[in-house]
Amino acid sequence: MGKSKGFVFIGLALGGITGFLLRPSVPLVGQLPLETVLTRGSELKGFNAMLIPYAETSFNYVLAGAIIGAGFFWFFSKR
Repeated sequence: MGKSKGFVFIGLALGGITGFLLRPSVPLVGQLPLETVLTRGSELKGFNAMLIPYAETSFNYVLAGAIIGAGFFWFFSKR
């Protein structure tokens, strides 16, 4: 049982990293930094507040990657 938990954690981490690396790019700015993505753009103020939807989308990529990675590693650790 402990072995599969370790694999799930590894899958979670690798999936999250992959999701972060594959996040969408903002026109004229590029990819947003990790802090902005993880806070979903809550620290963005003024003109930069226009980037909040991109930060939320990037966070969703990270979250989806982590979930898919954990599920993938969990499935194959059971075999």
